[in-house]
Amino acid sequence: MAPTHAAMSIAFAAVVAAVVPEATPLVVAAALVGGLAPDLDMVVGVHRKTLHQLEAFVGGAVVAGVVAVATGDVTPVLAATGFAAAALHCLADLAGGSSEPNPWEAATDRGVYVRSAGGWVAPRRWAAYDGSPGDLAFAAVLSIPGFLVFGGDVHLVLVGSLIVAIGYTTVRKRVPQLSGRTPAMYAALVALFSVLVRRR
Repeated sequence: MAPTHAAMSIAFAAVVAAVVPEATPLVVAAALVGGLAPDLDMVVGVHRKTLHQLEAFVGGAVVAGVVAVATGDVTPVLAATGFAAAALHCLADLAGGSSEPNPWEAATDRGVYVRSAGGWVAPRRWAAYDGSPGDLAFAAVLSIPGFLVFGGDVHLVLVGSLIVAIGYTTVRKRVPQLSGRTPAMYAALVALFSVLVRRR
């Protein structure tokens, strides 16, 4: 679910910010955008296929990372962060449940479409489905690095995200198609952080 991806992205940003502390707010923003963007294919295309381009994200992160090291510029650092967060999003989806309206039924083995693997890769179901109690637990645990490393603005994003996660988990099975409406939740998280960054 979006809050889990947001928490994971911020945790990843904490690692990058330790290397490039002067770009911390932008690094967090880049990680959030990259970590949430793949799920826009719930609106356009096939979910977990159209915009879940694992190989492209890894390639983009490597190229941008090499440019960042060679130039010392912040811009490629931000690009590498966004691409890497998007790749982590795809891997996180593989750790969860299947892509279907009622994922708790586990009727399909569609985890993420991986082109180099020749098609759909089965989910590991470490979190049974998006919005499951296990997914909520992942969101909570992945929020810890962000709370430890960053300041109050990021704390507000994480707290807001966890509140959304609790609400989503509470109603998830009652509204099977709720996953199709989550882009609004993603947009709200990104907008909230954008407002906080501009205040700095």
